[in-house]
Formats: sequence, structure tokens, C-alpha cells
Amino acid sequence: MKDLKIGIVGATGVVGETFVYLLQEFNIPVAELRPFASESSLGKKITCFDEKYPCQVLKPGCFEGLDVVFFSSGDPISKEWAPQAVKEGAFAIDNSAAFRMDDNTLLCVPEVNGDQLPKAGDAPAIIANPNCSTIQLVVALKPLAEKYGLKSVRVASYQSVSGAGRDGLDDLLEQSMQVLNGKEVTAGKTFDQQIAFNAIPQIGGLRDDGFCSEEFKIMNESKKILSLPDLPISAFTVRIPSINGHSEAVWFELNQSVATEDIANLLQSSNGIEVVSEKDPQKYPMNVTASGQNPVYIGKLRQDPAFDNSFQMWVVADNLRKGAALNGLQIAQAIFDRL
Repeated sequence: MKDLKIGIVGATGVVGETFVYLLQEFNIPVAELRPFASESSLGKKITCFDEKYPCQVLKPGCFEGLDVVFFSSGDPISKEWAPQAVKEGAFAIDNSAAFRMDDNTLLCVPEVNGDQLPKAGDAPAIIANPNCSTIQLVVALKPLAEKYGLKSVRVASYQSVSGAGRDGLDDLLEQSMQVLNGKEVTAGKTFDQQIAFNAIPQIGGLRDDGFCSEEFKIMNESKKILSLPDLPISAFTVRIPSINGHSEAVWFELNQSVATEDIANLLQSSNGIEVVSEKDPQKYPMNVTASGQNPVYIGKLRQDPAFDNSFQMWVVADNLRKGAALNGLQIAQAIFDRL
């Protein structure tokens, strides 16, 4: 890979910080780093490879000379500035929902549809980074769809507060201390309901039909990434009081009869997946297993006795890594070096 000139929009957020950490962990050759943040963080130093880079604010011309810009600051900023990054000559890898369902924008998980990514010599473009819970799901589903065919998918997600950013982390920690100290629980910055010692069956805005935005992200984005527009997918999302990592209970129905052992072997041999052995019934992946790690973990794989050709599995991943920054970095690696 060539030495890259990289921009990070939202560099002081939890996903932005994870991008910086992963650049160092994977020893990505960085010729230049431009961190961007709000005016309140102007001049704050971001350390990468022992170099200190001051935070800048977004303005016309700020992306000139960069190869790639990672966006993790929400839909409004991405809608305004990702096209500007492309206009100024950089690939824009966007972690917001702004362009995910746009017909002209690639929504990419490299293990699933990375073959559709442009190459470094192609014209710069916006590449959409999917929703965190969608990414781990489609990594697990892709091998099954390709080899056996998928008839239907149902998923219930149990998502940590880091998925809501730094304020979500603060809400959990502050409210937990209030409960433990016998104090009244005060309203949080992020969650409408108490998150400490609780589970909230809503992530994102609630629609008139009772579904929340996170559920529709999973259902719609998964179909687009898998190129299966008619696949029946149903999702139910829950915010839980854990720090990091997302877990999913997945029910999937195949188009043919398959042995559970064959499915386990297929998944274990697939890129980005680690299957936890079923020989010990008490051995399974959890949020603490995945936190700080890169694979998508799969456990509790078993045939569903209630339905023909149906199976259940437990899918766990670090939402800040594979669910956000790592996936974005893998997109950049594929564009610039087809690693």
C-alpha cells in the first residue's frame, strides 16, 4: 500500500479515536493525517505514530491533497462534506446513514461485496459504511447465502451503549453509580429511558408502525449488501447496559437440507469469522469476548427443531471495530491495495 494522506472527520469521537488506534495497530503507512472536529476541539492534538496532529475545522479546500477521508460525525455533516471531499480528490468512506440506501452509492462490507469497490486509479467516490449491527450480520450470512441459499432471516440484536457514542457511555456509567449509591436516577443525554440495569427495546427513532430506525437499517441494508432485494428479513433491536460489543440472536432458513456440522465448517473457513466450538455447551462468544477484537464471532449454532431447514446462531462483534472503524479501514485497504 502507498503512504496515504488521510482525513478523519469526527476524530475526537469514539469511532474517530478507534480509527486512529487501528491505523497504528495495523501499521498503515500514513504520509499525513488531518483530524477534523468541532470548533470546541480546534487545535486539540491527536497522537498517531508518536506524531501530534492538531484538529482542524471543516471548510472549503480542507480535503485537498488527501487520498481518503473517513467520516463519523453523523448524517448532516456527511451530506454536506462527503461530496466536497470527493470533489477535492479524496475517496469518502462514510460511517453515517446519509448515503447507505442511495442507489448510486456502494454500501460495502469487504468480506461480502468488496469485489464491487473501485481501485485507487478510479475516480474518487463516496463509499457507505453500513450500520454496525448490519455489518456483523451480513458477514455471517454471506457464506450461507452463497452456498445454500437463504429463504428467510430473523434477528434480535442486543447492542451496547458505545454504539450511541461517548454520551451513551456517560449515561450508563453515571446512572449505574446513581443506582448503586441509592440515588435517584437522572435523565441521560442520549437515552430517553433509564439504561442502567435495564434493557430498552428501541434504538433510534420510532416509526408509526412501531418499528424503530435501527430495525429498518438492518432489514434494508442487509438486502442491499447481499444483493438479495426480495429476501425476507425481520429485525428487533434492543439497547442493553453493556459497554461495548453487539450481540445478535439469528434465525435463518436455508433453501436446502444441510447438516449443522457442514454449516459450522463453512462459517469457520470464511473470511472474518471465528466459530466458537459447540462441543462445550457453556462455551460461546459474548460482548466481552469480542470487545477489542476484530473477527465476527459465531456460537450456539444449532438446528431449529420447530422448522425445516432452519437454524439458530449467536453472532457477536466489536461495534466500534468491525461495526465501524475497522470495516471502513478495510474498505480503504481494498481500494488502495486489494489486501
